Formats: sequence, C-alpha cells, structure tokens
Amino acid sequence: MSRAKNLPIPPRTDIDALTVAWGAPIDPELVTLALTHRSYANEAGGIANNERLEFLGDAVLSIVIADRLFHDHPDSPESDLSRMRAATVSQEPLAMAARRIELGDFIYLGKGEAGSGGRNKDSILSDTFEAMIGATYLTGGFEIARRVILKNLDFLLVQALSRGSHHDWKTLFVERASQLGLGEVSYEIEGEGPDHDRTFTARAFVSSKQEPIARGKASSKKHAETAAAEAAMNALAEL
Repeated sequence: MSRAKNLPIPPRTDIDALTVAWGAPIDPELVTLALTHRSYANEAGGIANNERLEFLGDAVLSIVIADRLFHDHPDSPESDLSRMRAATVSQEPLAMAARRIELGDFIYLGKGEAGSGGRNKDSILSDTFEAMIGATYLTGGFEIARRVILKNLDFLLVQALSRGSHHDWKTLFVERASQLGLGEVSYEIEGEGPDHDRTFTARAFVSSKQEPIARGKASSKKHAETAAAEAAMNALAEL
C-alpha cells in the first residue's frame, strides 16, 4: 500500500519490530492498513483506513475475553463477568496495552492529528489495537489472534475482578436506573466535525424523564455513550 509523500511519516516504520512485540506476524498489506488512521486516509485522497479491521478485531476480542473470563471465574454471575470484560476491552485499558508495545509510534496520522498529540490519544490507540487484532485474525486465523490477545492483555486479565467493580458504566447505569424505578435507559447521539475528526455527543435518558440526565463526548459513538453513562452515574449517586 503506497503512502502519501506530503503527509507525516510515523516516528517508527520498522514493522518487524512491532510484530515481534505484538506476538505474531501479520500480512504486510494488512498491518499497514491496520495502522492507517482515517485522518491520514482522508488527507491522502480517500484511501482505505483501518475502521473495517477495527470492527472485525472488536468482535474477535470480545469473544476471546468473554471465553477467558468465563473459565477463569466459574462462580461469577453474568453481571460481574460483563463488568470484568468491560474493564479489559474498553478504551482506557486497550490504550494502556497499546502503549506497552509503543503502538502509537507506528500509526499513520493526518497532519492535524499528528500535530495535536494523536499518537497518545486513548481513542486512536484503542481503535488501532483492535484493528491489529482484525489483521492478525485475517492473517493467521482465530487461534493465533487468541494467543496474541491473551499475551497483550494478560496484565489486565489478572486485575479483571478488581477493575471490573467500577468500569462498566453502561451496565451500572442500567442497574441503578432499575433500582431507582426510573425506567429503561436509552441514548441519543449527534456527531459534529469533519469525517477525519468527528466528535460525538451522547445524551443519556431514562424513560421516566423527558430531559436527558447526563451527556458525554468522545471521538466514537461507543465511547460517547460510555462517557454519558459515567456522568449519569455521578448524577444519580445521591438518589
């Protein structure tokens, strides 16, 4: 995959070193695609970006972590398993895992993102981490992807029980709303900004009230909902 000559080059391009740290070889075309953020793709004239691989990687990641937690915690109820999974696969922990292998140094970013600290943004790091999983799955299959995921996230899995007690804000919000008799939880999302730098605002509702009880902003719809759920939990804390 050719790179645009007038756009920033990542600080590191030694992909072999990255895949060694990652734990598995990846097809060269796929690893380059996995490292191509939408800001770079748009500024390069609309070339392919890593979002489809991110979608695939997210699905593979979810089943691998769910399976591991199911077997590691045979006495935990579904609600606890859901919290532990969220504490392992949400934006912040995935960004932590990405930093451990210096993934940000390899990402192709547009000029704006590269100049505004994009290589250290949790959203970009976590999305790229998932895209790398998708590329690994397509290259080597499920078992190789599973091994890589567990290798890179083992430090989170050993803390899953304690981290899970407070990380799954959306589940906690649903449970708290039910306890208070506030009805069902829902979200409305609006996006603003150019395609390569979108910001999403999520409004959190309960069916017993017409007005939103909290709002959250992030660079993806999923993370905006999580931010809104956390804000909602803070709003409901004293009820």
